[in-house]
Amino acid sequence: MSASRIWTGSLNDSFRLGGRVGLYDTTLRDGEQTVGVVLDPGAKLEIAGQLDRLGIDRIEAGFPRVSAEDAEAVALIAAAGLRAEVWGFSRAVAADVELLVELGLTASVIESPISDLKLKALGVTRETMLERIGAAVSFAVEHGITVAFFGVDSTRAEADFYERAYRTAVEAGAHEVAVVDTLGIASPEAVERLVAQTCAWVGPDVPVHFHGHNDFGLATAAAVAAVRGGASWIQGTINGMGERAGNASLGEVALTLHALYGVETNLRLEHVREVSARVRELSGYALEPWKPVVGETLFRRESGAVASQFHDPPSIEPYSSELVGAERGIVLGKKSGIDSIRIKAEELGLSLSQDEEQRVLAAVKELGAAKRGLVSEEEFRELARPHGG
Repeated sequence: MSASRIWTGSLNDSFRLGGRVGLYDTTLRDGEQTVGVVLDPGAKLEIAGQLDRLGIDRIEAGFPRVSAEDAEAVALIAAAGLRAEVWGFSRAVAADVELLVELGLTASVIESPISDLKLKALGVTRETMLERIGAAVSFAVEHGITVAFFGVDSTRAEADFYERAYRTAVEAGAHEVAVVDTLGIASPEAVERLVAQTCAWVGPDVPVHFHGHNDFGLATAAAVAAVRGGASWIQGTINGMGERAGNASLGEVALTLHALYGVETNLRLEHVREVSARVRELSGYALEPWKPVVGETLFRRESGAVASQFHDPPSIEPYSSELVGAERGIVLGKKSGIDSIRIKAEELGLSLSQDEEQRVLAAVKELGAAKRGLVSEEEFRELARPHGG
């Protein structure tokens, strides 16, 4: 990535962090929890290939105990010869971990609820849950599985039990741990502090992940805060898909870390929009057109005031469209100006006099207002004909 394609000025310089973090993608598990999304094994395999091409470091292939199809998908992805590490997902339940071993997985998240709210809902005591954590982690480790302990709802856990749970997991052999904001309730400041505390509790040899949801619209900010607190892995999904308000969007996280904080990842941002589009197609959902990084309208300009500066991208955009593999363009409608007409006419190879430009502008604005939408290129060509037709 080139700094010459980022136009954010010097305001952020004193907050730069530097360094590098890994990206752990959970689109195929947590992302599939998006309401109405059901991915078959073939689709999951294709998405895994897309994630690998995108530069994702670790791909969570799924939760094999969910169904036979999920187990099949995990097996297919594990055998696909991807560059990325393939991880599984399991509860702190013996049958879950046994299936990981049966499938030959060498790495997996093992989750366990640790907030009193969750424990009460499940009817499980703290001590029983600690026993389950220790047993599941040690069994997995004994069978050659690299384990990342994942404390569900850890941001709402009582501090004393949180520490006991994570220490229990590490003492049982967990190689890594994840701080988990299951309901997206933690402010960025709280995330930074909790991640820093967790790093201190587990020690420098145990990498710490952050997994955050977007219920208050803070998932990307929380992920950045986690990096400030010492997290070496950020978990998330393509497009931020997931249940409720979704997860952290890894494209947003990677661009924000790179452009604003000088933290590098292996994500190939030039491919992020095409991967986003394919995942949406396979999953059957749409995004807001203004969504950061992957939205359809990020580099399209309708406003005449902005079109007058279209020739100078740094004046109207915070980073180059090339950075994320997007195309710039002028679109026409009620908000167009004379520069919009000139640019579009030149783009389409049309020659208009100044009087014709003014006539066409008036016609475009009138049609855009009447349509309550954009004027198509075909309609523009028709309006640009002598005397509007």
